[in-house]
Amino acid sequence: MERQILFSRQEIKEKVESLGKRITEDFDDNFVVISLLRGSFIFAADLVREIDRLVEIDFLTTSSYGHSESSSGEVRFLTDLRTNIEGRDVLVVDDILDTGNTLYAVKEKLLSYKPKSLKTCVLLDKPSRREADVSADYVGFEIDDIFIVGYGLNYGDHYRNVPYIYTYKEKNEKI
Repeated sequence: MERQILFSRQEIKEKVESLGKRITEDFDDNFVVISLLRGSFIFAADLVREIDRLVEIDFLTTSSYGHSESSSGEVRFLTDLRTNIEGRDVLVVDDILDTGNTLYAVKEKLLSYKPKSLKTCVLLDKPSRREADVSADYVGFEIDDIFIVGYGLNYGDHYRNVPYIYTYKEKNEKI
């Protein structure tokens, strides 16, 4: 496998610190951060440590990729929230905004719970792949349409634990 590092550990750390500072400035205490599992767990953990506010953390598990490199377009909710978000400020955190199908479905579901406000934060944004009419309120990096892994992003069941983001390419494979 050939690796080309797209974002180093240090670049990611600096971006997460910057996002945490902006979110701290924009939110009051006692808001809810909802991490979309499994991809965003590393980003969300690092991000909430950079937010200097009282936050409650919850998780939603969605699936649209399976073991594929591209989204199936069908978003399944595998778990639901434990937290009542009615009347509360909410920040949804995801690793990547690609087709937008997952974030669109998540926003629709969460809006039905009647939060006071609903904002979104993604580490990576691939606007060229957008199918759903959705954008993120906070974006770490905008990237081209390339397949990447690391820092929570997976291929199959692997590579989430790599502390940087890189392009994934098998030898002799065209992506």
